[in-house]
Amino acid sequence: MNFASDNTYGAHPAVMAMLAECNHGAVMGYGADSVTARAEAAIRDALEAPRAVVRFVATGTAANALVCGQLAPRYGRIYCHQDAHIETSECGAPEFFTGGAKLVTLPGEHGKIQPEALADAMWRGAADGLNGGRNGLISITNASEWGTVYTPDEVAALARVAHEAGLPLHMDGARFANAVASLGCSAADVTWRAGVDALCFGGTKNGAMGAEAVVFFDPDLAEEFDYRRKQSGHVFSKQRFLAAQMLALVENGLWLELAGHANGLAARLAEGITSIGGSLLAPVQSNAVFATIPPEAHARAKQAGAIYYLWPDKSAEGLDPVPIRLVTAWDTSEADVEALIAALAG
Repeated sequence: MNFASDNTYGAHPAVMAMLAECNHGAVMGYGADSVTARAEAAIRDALEAPRAVVRFVATGTAANALVCGQLAPRYGRIYCHQDAHIETSECGAPEFFTGGAKLVTLPGEHGKIQPEALADAMWRGAADGLNGGRNGLISITNASEWGTVYTPDEVAALARVAHEAGLPLHMDGARFANAVASLGCSAADVTWRAGVDALCFGGTKNGAMGAEAVVFFDPDLAEEFDYRRKQSGHVFSKQRFLAAQMLALVENGLWLELAGHANGLAARLAEGITSIGGSLLAPVQSNAVFATIPPEAHARAKQAGAIYYLWPDKSAEGLDPVPIRLVTAWDTSEADVEALIAALAG
C-alpha cells in the first residue's frame, strides 16, 4: 500500500512496449528520427496546437528550469505560489538556468494564486524600479501542489494579468493529465485558449519511465531553445527513447485514461477518510488527498504497511489529528485503497 507519490510506481506496459518497438535497427540520433516526429505531432494533436514547438527532456525539474531560463531575463522576477515545485523542490534550478532571476512567492488557498494577489505583487515589484529587477514571468502549477485544479476561467484570469503587463504565462504540468481528466475539458481549453504560453507536459508521474514534454504555443518564444536544451544536457543522442514514452501515452489517449484511474481512487480515499472521522485539508480534485486523521487510525495504517507522507514533513509526527498526504497513481489498485480505508477504520 504505497501512497507516498505517483513517482513510486513503474512504467506502463504500453510505454515499455513502445520502447521495445523502438529498440530495433539504426536511426538518426538527437531527435532526427520518425518516433520523435510522431511524438511531437501526437502532442500537438492532443493540444489542438498545430504550430506548437514540442521538445522532450528527462525530468520535470529540467522542463521547468529550462522554460524559466527561456522566458525570464536573468534580472527578472518569476511569480509563483509559495508551495510551487519550482520554489520548494528544484534545488535552485530555475534561478540557475535563468542566470539569476528571483522567485517571488505568493500565498493562495489550496495551492492556487489569485489574480488580485498577483496583480498587486506585480505592481509592487514594478514600483521597485531598477533596484528590484524587472517583472519577468508568471508560473502556475496544474494540477497544483495541493492537488487542486485551475479551471480554464481561472487560468484565463491569471493570463490576463500577465499579458496586460507584457509577461508570459508558464504552466508546470507535472500532473497535467490529472488536471485535464478532472476538468473534463479539452487540453487546449486549459492551456493556449486560456492564455498559457508555455506548458511542461508531464509523463513521468503518469506512466512514463522518465519523460516530459516542453511545449511553446508560439514558435517565436522557442527561438534558440534547442541550444539551451543542448547546453543543459537534455538533448539525448538516442532521443527516440524519450519521445517513445510520451508517444505511447498520448497517441491513443492513454494519458487521460491513466490519470482518470488515479483521480477516481483519490476520490474514493477521500470518501473513506471522511467516513472514519478524518477531515480534508483541501478539495480532492486530482490524484492527491491532503487530510487529517486520528492518531489511532494513523497507527493502524502504519501497522498494516501503508506508506504515505506526513504533511508538510516529519515534524507532524505526534500531532493530533495527524496531517497526511496520500497520492494515487496509474497503477494504484482498488484493493490497496480499500485495504487502507479498512485499516484506518479499524
